[in-house]
Amino acid sequence: MLTSALLAGSSVKAQATFPVNGITDTREGCYAFVKATIVKSPGVVLNNATLVIRDGRIVSAGGGPVPKDAVVVNCEGRYIYPSFVDLYSDYGTPPVKKASGGYRAAPQFISTTKGAFGWNQAVKSEVNAASVFSKDERTAESLRNAGFGAVLTHQQDGIARGTGVLVTLANERENKTVIREKASTHYSFDKGSSTQNYPSSLMGSIALLRQTFLDAQWYQSHPAKEGANLTLQAWNDSRSLPQIFEVQDKWDVLRADKIGDEFGVQYIIKAAGNEYQRMPEMVATKASFILPLNFPQPIDVEDPNEARFVALSDMKHWELAPTEPAAFEKANIPFCFTAAGLKDIKQFTAAVRKAIDAGLSEQKALEAVTLAPARILKAEDLVGTLDAGKLANFLVTSGPVFNESTVIYQNWIQGQQYNIKDDGWKDIRGTYTLSVGNTSYNVLIKGTASAPALSLLQQDTLAGSVTLEGQLVKLSFPLKKGGTQVRLSGVAGGQEWDGTGLDTTGKWVKWHAVFNAAYTPKDSTKSKTPQQPGKLYYPFNGYGWEEQPKQQDLLIRNATVWTNEQEGKLENTDVLVRNGKIVQIGKNLAAGNARVIDGTGKHLTAGIIDEHSHIAISRGVNEGTQSVTAEVRIADVINPDDVNIYRQLSGGVTASHLLHGSANTIGGQSQLIKLRWGADAEELKFAGADPFIKFALGENVKQSNWGDNQKERFPQTRMGVEQILTDAFTRALDYEKLGADKRKDLELETLLEILHSKRFVTCHSYVQSEINMLIKTADKFNFRINTFTHILEGYKVADKMKQHGAGAGTFSDWWAYKMEVQDAIPYNATIMQRAGLTVAVNSDDAEMARRLNQEAAKSIRYGDMTEEEALKLVTLNPAKLLHVADRTGSIKAGKDADLVLWSDDPLSIYAKAEKTIVDGIVYFDREKDLELRQRISTERNRLVQKMLAEKKKGTPVQKAAATAEEMYHCEDLQGGHQRGLKGGENEL
Repeated sequence: MLTSALLAGSSVKAQATFPVNGITDTREGCYAFVKATIVKSPGVVLNNATLVIRDGRIVSAGGGPVPKDAVVVNCEGRYIYPSFVDLYSDYGTPPVKKASGGYRAAPQFISTTKGAFGWNQAVKSEVNAASVFSKDERTAESLRNAGFGAVLTHQQDGIARGTGVLVTLANERENKTVIREKASTHYSFDKGSSTQNYPSSLMGSIALLRQTFLDAQWYQSHPAKEGANLTLQAWNDSRSLPQIFEVQDKWDVLRADKIGDEFGVQYIIKAAGNEYQRMPEMVATKASFILPLNFPQPIDVEDPNEARFVALSDMKHWELAPTEPAAFEKANIPFCFTAAGLKDIKQFTAAVRKAIDAGLSEQKALEAVTLAPARILKAEDLVGTLDAGKLANFLVTSGPVFNESTVIYQNWIQGQQYNIKDDGWKDIRGTYTLSVGNTSYNVLIKGTASAPALSLLQQDTLAGSVTLEGQLVKLSFPLKKGGTQVRLSGVAGGQEWDGTGLDTTGKWVKWHAVFNAAYTPKDSTKSKTPQQPGKLYYPFNGYGWEEQPKQQDLLIRNATVWTNEQEGKLENTDVLVRNGKIVQIGKNLAAGNARVIDGTGKHLTAGIIDEHSHIAISRGVNEGTQSVTAEVRIADVINPDDVNIYRQLSGGVTASHLLHGSANTIGGQSQLIKLRWGADAEELKFAGADPFIKFALGENVKQSNWGDNQKERFPQTRMGVEQILTDAFTRALDYEKLGADKRKDLELETLLEILHSKRFVTCHSYVQSEINMLIKTADKFNFRINTFTHILEGYKVADKMKQHGAGAGTFSDWWAYKMEVQDAIPYNATIMQRAGLTVAVNSDDAEMARRLNQEAAKSIRYGDMTEEEALKLVTLNPAKLLHVADRTGSIKAGKDADLVLWSDDPLSIYAKAEKTIVDGIVYFDREKDLELRQRISTERNRLVQKMLAEKKKGTPVQKAAATAEEMYHCEDLQGGHQRGLKGGENEL
């Protein structure tokens, strides 16, 4: 034990800057920790070494003379490590309350923050953590006890969160513990405590970040035009600092990285914990990562009725999450650990051990809590290793720091000692020769330093007990099983102990013990074999691939081919696919090296294209907080893990047009994707397709059904919708006239793309009067409405739409679900088609999209449309509306091999998609699907048994719960309509 004597050794060094009520103590502490095993840095271990510190700094670590004025601390049998560093903490910052209310609360359009700050409360780049930091000794103590000596802390609130401050956990005034005032700057996609409406969606958060980058750039060169803006000034001032971005999901990593690439920023990513599912993409970001260790608990699956709702992906994540650090090590990605997210900081080292058990090397684990965070933060001059000149932040332990039995005795921070566990500092474990009277025994003391255990070594090893209180030692042991105890007490004087006691006959005896050799505990971190968990799936879903599918040449032989071209329907015909393209259509084609698929008795069509979809979108389909949000992009929020991609492949869908919702007059930019199940967001995008945007008219736009509080956002009437459109395009034209030296406005840039026919409009619409209004407004500004979607009164104005050059995407027979659709009729599609319009039937619904072939067939019943024209409603016509008919939508040589092989006539309710092919890759195969269902069942059962075993061992478990899916429609606001449930025995 170190005592108050450690305060000896001093010399006058620094002047006091704070007044002292009493006598000023200007002594500096000089200490020499000798005979220690010093782990100077990961992989650099010094045996029987000396650590010298003075005035809170390290003087040397290794050999050399001990200073004359040093207090010498004998650390024989002890280990010394650098104290841990955490880069993601909110230690000492004010607690922040999340925003509440949402759409049912009265809207707030502009920040209410007082002062010369920016317009949006979610952007708080002016916050300086050093200014709000206040020492919290209770929290500091818990962090010290877990091994931490320094943390990077910031106020975890908002999209731009201001600067972080690097502080030590010393129990000193803030001015002494702050070691780097502005050490980092922080971001997220979470608006935090902002009560402002915008943004209400993930795509809105991304758009706000993007626009703020542009505004800050402009402000830097035009401060006089903007006026004072402390938010933008702080944003610019902190650009040179390490930039840390917190994410909620592996796909958020790629979203943040893309923004960083746009503006020349390399973010440090505070990870979500599921990045192991997409390691190639993580490598491609070239980012450093801060990895949390809050691995999920096993799920309580004892009740089968509850367990059946748990998604297989949740079960697999429980098993695979601890492998994330090992995956990062294997991929050679720089990373460090954070305690953020742990319910109990005491579990930190146990969580590190769990990662080690899952394959992480011990050296990399140590690096992740010492050198790596220092290096990532560019604070290697201060912390992370035990090099001369750095802060004297170090741990004194009983053994290897991640060994399960190791005790952290002390945590020294800035040269100050903090006792963590007093008992066990004097480690008496080892082998002894014990003489009792005239008899000698061999004794082994093992266990832990704080809880030693005695064994008498003879033919039958016998267990005894030993206790040490200060210098007083007590021993007891039997000489035979069940025999009388020898009871001894005395003084432990280093290498030799002496005392008196009673032998087995009750006779007083003298005893003497001589220390022979130290006990070396078995390293529990090395004794365990890394887990062999289940395989990764791509996507991380029961129906994901173990390996991504590869393109192959195909010959579909002897099918009924619906070409959608002049050739019409061809019986007993072959289609040859090479390199993802249709190369030949005919009879008895040579297969060559192509895989042959027997189409006898089956039907082959072009893949179904859903012109109006809301699948595969993350965290909100509407940014409905403003009347015009042309700056937001569905492309930013694609969710490749959405099981609806697979489900719709099973219904023959090969492409989907992902639209913003209908909450505002001019909504966000849409994204056309191909359903390449297993691909990432960029690979899903239909490359080279023309860009589109979503407009809306009617009840949703004027907020008829938004509640009584929503009476402030303009427009509130259908007349106001026209004025919003006129105002938006007038502003865009005025903006264009400002010339090159203007502040780039992403909203207005997008509107100019429309005016210059570089972006095309899809408009949510119902009532004929509004359809007429929008046509006239578009004519006034000399642009065209590409597609009126829904358009349930289109049959009334088909002639005007034809004259304007618009197409139509409609439902087959949906009506009566709100007031403005009362005049809908099932003959709508046929009437518009006969008027000469390009007409598509779409879904606006994840479930309906699986049956679009049947939706198309309804127009045969309602209007006597021909079979081939009906099929075009969901294939060639949507391709035409989306400007991709030259690449897909029909079976023609040179087009993309987006094909569906049906078991029956594709317009029959009995038809099943047996194989769905995109770019020549079979993404859905009904026979393979049956195998996957069996795999799901087997994998679920394996994981259930594993979780039951964990519960039986006493491991804490979490309650079984279903995971809600994000499933959206046009009208869904703020997070959307989570209707589906992931999980069950069958995820399809």
